[in-house]
Amino acid sequence: MSGATSLPPLVEPAAELTKEEVARYSRHLIIPDVGMDGQKRLKNAKVLVVGAGGLGSPALLYLAAAGVGTLGIVEFDEVDESNLHRQVIHGQSDLGRPKAESARDSIAEVNPFVKVNLHQTHLSSENALDIFRDYDLILDGTDNFATRYLVNDAAVLLGKPYVWGSIFRFEGQASVFWAEHGPNYRDLYPEPPPPGMVPSCAEGGVLGVLCASIGSIMVNEAIKLITGIGETLLGRLMIYDALEMSYRTVKIRKDPEAEPITELIDYEAFCGVVSDEAQQAAVNSTITPRELKDMFDRGEKFELIDVREPHEYEIVKIEGSKLIPKDRILSGEALSELPQDRKIVLHCKSGGRSAEALAALHKAGFSDAVHVGGGVLGWANQVDTSLPTY
Repeated sequence: MSGATSLPPLVEPAAELTKEEVARYSRHLIIPDVGMDGQKRLKNAKVLVVGAGGLGSPALLYLAAAGVGTLGIVEFDEVDESNLHRQVIHGQSDLGRPKAESARDSIAEVNPFVKVNLHQTHLSSENALDIFRDYDLILDGTDNFATRYLVNDAAVLLGKPYVWGSIFRFEGQASVFWAEHGPNYRDLYPEPPPPGMVPSCAEGGVLGVLCASIGSIMVNEAIKLITGIGETLLGRLMIYDALEMSYRTVKIRKDPEAEPITELIDYEAFCGVVSDEAQQAAVNSTITPRELKDMFDRGEKFELIDVREPHEYEIVKIEGSKLIPKDRILSGEALSELPQDRKIVLHCKSGGRSAEALAALHKAGFSDAVHVGGGVLGWANQVDTSLPTY
């Protein structure tokens, strides 16, 4: 392994450690590579974590435990029951609370010497540079492409390093990006995937403990960057497979042909969260869960098609629906199974996949087909509250 990724320490050491801090961090201090100097650098460090969810939870807890002096948290969401199997910084008593506040309280329990700054806002092109400016290092634990590109571009414009992690089902990835010393995220992923191509964790699921595996690797990289020890993941992508229990690394190189990043853009448009066709199809062909209920109550003749996956259908379904997964509709394979003599109503979990399937049906001549905005979650929240949500 070449020493190309050995970097100077990112942060100057603090003036001193108190008696209490020496006692607290003693197991760090007796590692020669960390020692008093490294621990003072951690104390002086300001680290911003984007997201207090699956990856942000272990990352924040371990950054705090390690003695990082200032932690910033960007998070506008609230704690939901489906978070608790993996977002270990939150607990049962935090349900319904802002995640940023819940995270702050857990950090205070782990290490009262850490200063916590809350940024309870949706990270955007308007505020990213202002929020990032005061921090030495960014950790990106978000789960959508628009925010990942925004974090990357803001870090590049400010000349700051950032640690990135990503998780899905049983696989995790992690790397360090720092344009001044190596590649940035766009060198790895120049273009976002087509809308609907990569399911989110909300659509595809994630093994809870995977968050700890990747979150701890992110903190490990942060500690190395701050203190200047070891070989970082700059220029390498680490891929972890929890089922095989294998780690492998792939080299990432700077793209010499890449367009320079000169400004922040509209990332939702760049990533096209839903395709243009799906947006267009849904404009006048979306009904609400209550309107679907009215159609049932009036005894209307229609076919309700659930376009989710079979294992999702087992968790919760709308009575009277028929399961035809989205991919079978998009490939055209399932079109012959659809009735011609009645209206078709599509739904999925929350409305994204059914909009994609709706566009395909409109193209195939089912011009009066509609989809349910909000999907089965909307139905469970607004119509039949006895149903579970996921």
